[in-house]
Amino acid sequence: MTKKILITGATDGIGLETAKRLYSEGHTLLLHGRSAEKLATTERMLANSTGTGLIYTYKADLSRRAEVHSLADAINKEHEQLDVIINNAGVMRVPETVTQDGLDVRFEVNTIAPYLLTKRLLPIMGPTSRVINLSSAAQAPVEMDALRGKIRLRDDMSAYAQSKLALTMWNNALAASLGSQGPVFVAVNPGSLLASKMVKEGFGIAGKSLSIGADVLTRAALSDEFANASGYYFDNDKGQFGPPHPDALNDQKCSEVVAVIEELIGSAKS
Repeated sequence: MTKKILITGATDGIGLETAKRLYSEGHTLLLHGRSAEKLATTERMLANSTGTGLIYTYKADLSRRAEVHSLADAINKEHEQLDVIINNAGVMRVPETVTQDGLDVRFEVNTIAPYLLTKRLLPIMGPTSRVINLSSAAQAPVEMDALRGKIRLRDDMSAYAQSKLALTMWNNALAASLGSQGPVFVAVNPGSLLASKMVKEGFGIAGKSLSIGADVLTRAALSDEFANASGYYFDNDKGQFGPPHPDALNDQKCSEVVAVIEELIGSAKS
């Protein structure tokens, strides 16, 4: 049975490789990107391939809260149901690390935007739907004042690792709070040092094959292996489910992260 699948950051890297796989299997894809030109190129490339699925494209800068809301509005308006969200878009090393709202862009793009987008799309998702959150082997304890934008993180890797743990923590918190009434929430480390633009810019190396990440994301989106894995963390470096950072297993700490994200989202509306 074909699925309707949203992939953020779908115009390059793991997101693009995953889109190729899923389109070739006939699934309907909702492709998000920050560049209209890259989205058009991606759509043409897929349409000219052997796939038989449908393609919808959506442009949004996930560092801008208003554009995340507009993205959710457009998807809710055009689709009555959604089977899978793959929250793939992420940043680490960027020229400007502070958003218009005064927050660290790594937290905004990697943590807050996927949370907000997912929450806004829950009404068109069901208990058999899935939310796949791209975590990382790099996870570091979340400094709440850094998440709130009250202190600046000078080290790119530290900011990235904190944002990825925060993502994993809200993944687990929503899995627990929604239970069987909500979608399956799974955090996935797609594999360390894959050949994405982020790895090339951040570490100056070519990286390993993107197919490693695309393989596991395709499995996470579709296979029975992940059907009852809500609140779990899959470590693709080890090829199995396993424990994330201990903070992601602490219900109180996870709830605190969610409370701060909700606080930030709420303050932006006022």
